[in-house]
Amino acid sequence: MTRALLFGAGSLGVPYSWVLCRAIGESNVTAVCRSNFDEASRNGFTIHSKLWGNDLKCKPRIAKTAAEAAQQIASDKQQPFFDFVVIAAKAIPTRPSTAELIGPAVTPGRTGIVLIQNGVGIEAEYAARYPDNPVLSAVAYFPAAQVAPGVVQHREVEMLHVGTYPAAAPAAHKEAARAFVELIGKGGASARLHDDVQRERWGKLLVNGSWNPVCALTRSRDREFIESKKAREEENGEGEDDALGFIRDVMLEIAAVARAHGYGDVDEGLVDFQIGRARARDLPGVQPSMLTDAFEGRSMEVDAIVGNAVRLAKEKGVPVPMLRTIYLLANGLSESFSRAKTLN
Repeated sequence: MTRALLFGAGSLGVPYSWVLCRAIGESNVTAVCRSNFDEASRNGFTIHSKLWGNDLKCKPRIAKTAAEAAQQIASDKQQPFFDFVVIAAKAIPTRPSTAELIGPAVTPGRTGIVLIQNGVGIEAEYAARYPDNPVLSAVAYFPAAQVAPGVVQHREVEMLHVGTYPAAAPAAHKEAARAFVELIGKGGASARLHDDVQRERWGKLLVNGSWNPVCALTRSRDREFIESKKAREEENGEGEDDALGFIRDVMLEIAAVARAHGYGDVDEGLVDFQIGRARARDLPGVQPSMLTDAFEGRSMEVDAIVGNAVRLAKEKGVPVPMLRTIYLLANGLSESFSRAKTLN
């Protein structure tokens, strides 16, 4: 028997709950829900996917907290613990922290902690708090949005890159990573095992660290941002090059930090590949998660996605003036949402 807990039942947590339910059965999967708790308790989850199909449903156990989830299985004499706690909540600072909140569901030395979250430098807190447990870092390529409580709309791409943190982890932790990748495959999704998954984190950060905050600050999808100046300068065609040139320069700063930390293939070629993807999109383009949060007036993952990259740049003496500016502006925007709510 394998048991899994999903902490965070949003646009990533809902689909991976469905995947795990297919792999190990609904009774062995528990999802910790917040805003969608009532709907999930009544009807479970629904996924509409261009890749997997529409109206896919699952009904795992539902809990409000990790402590409640642990209580639900405590009386099971066969297996009163979780093999994996999968964190699919946004990587934003909370009090208590997410690392603390999952504590009741983590069995020392047994439970694998899987971080399906954006950004870089997010794993150390978990490794320090749970030194005997496998910490698995996972990078998701999974464009999806929760369009109603417990209902997720998924576009066609899906891949999960998984590896241990740190890369030089004990053999038992490596085995936990392999077992989790097999579990995802058994549930009908795609996952790849990496000896060092941090390269994948830096590769995705090229996109997340540039487009996410810029789109939030400008209230524009990526293609809309590209076209915004172009529309005003239609005669000489400078708009697209100017906008994409700006994004490219930000990506090059991120790539320089990645190389300083040992990931030499996060280079100009990879930057140009990502720029080409944005150039090829049709209007209105992609709406990154930070833009969605900005529209909703919610805290954004600024530190995990941008702030940690700035700090890692400082460690290696890499100048990142554009990234630092974006960090300060995006952080100010994110903090303004909580101030506005307090004033109201």
